Amino acid sequence: MKMKSVVLGLAAALLAVGIGGQTLAVHADTTDSSTDTTSTSSSATSGSTVQTKALSKAYVVYGAGLASEDKDTVASALGVKSNYTALTATGSDYAQYLNSAGTTDASMISSVALAPADPGTGVKVNIAEYNGSNNITEVTSQQYAMVATMAGVKDVIITVTADKSVSGESALTGVYKALAADGLTLNSENTQAANGVLDATQPAIDSNSSNKKYPGKLMSAVGSVSSDLAKQRQDGNDLATKADIEEMLQKALAKQGIDGQTSSTQITNIAIALSKVQQAPVSTSKNYVTNVTNVANNLANSIGDKMAGVKDFANSADAQKAENFIVQIWQKVVNWFKSLVG
Repeated sequence: MKMKSVVLGLAAALLAVGIGGQTLAVHADTTDSSTDTTSTSSSATSGSTVQTKALSKAYVVYGAGLASEDKDTVASALGVKSNYTALTATGSDYAQYLNSAGTTDASMISSVALAPADPGTGVKVNIAEYNGSNNITEVTSQQYAMVATMAGVKDVIITVTADKSVSGESALTGVYKALAADGLTLNSENTQAANGVLDATQPAIDSNSSNKKYPGKLMSAVGSVSSDLAKQRQDGNDLATKADIEEMLQKALAKQGIDGQTSSTQITNIAIALSKVQQAPVSTSKNYVTNVTNVANNLANSIGDKMAGVKDFANSADAQKAENFIVQIWQKVVNWFKSLVG
């Protein structure tokens, strides 16, 4: 009986393996022939402050504006496999998740794939080429990663692409829709505040487009300030003023070596956006502090469109090998136990 207890205890330990989890925002894609939509305010605040469970499986969310004949090529660019659950992001989804009306299905062009990442990975984003071209013209991988984290997401690999040249913003709606389909309740205050950070950082990134290191360093600085602001709120201190946040941001930018490349107007606008994140529910979560600090550290030296490698995927070959190894060990334990009692 003692041996049986040991075996059952080992079984429980081996079965107690899981991944942690956490959510994103933005405008519909813009092309040369489309215009920005106007946001409308909403008092809806339901939902978790951070992702409450791990992503249980992989998803692909196609933009409703994607031509049906291009879907297979887009799927290939995103690395979609047969086990991915397929969804479609519509203009109505955009209005639902971002509280912004007036977006048409035709403007939902970019598509996105989500896959579970190993615990502690945070959010990593790859922008995939479509037929040899990067058609996401504005939003960078580093922006996607930080904005998603500010909205409450963690331990997810996001891949984005489009079949034509677009800003890339509607892909974030696809991220929200996939997480909601997986059982996550989204909080609109968090997504709206995170979206504001995307808007505020875009001009600074656009004006430093020749510096490939700039997006990662900027979003790292933004994330570190947001972490400090969340700690300040959780400690029960008064919320920071715009001047306070500007000073904190200046120091964080200087630490990253890009303070001289970021204008005072850009810093002011980013500070205003960060103030709204501090006021959002996400900043009340200790998990958020951990998550945003982790991603900020990852972004400091992040360059280019590819943040994630095969090793980061929870369903990667390495992860599968590890899972198979555990199964093999367990089977040996079971066989050994059977030999003792048989």
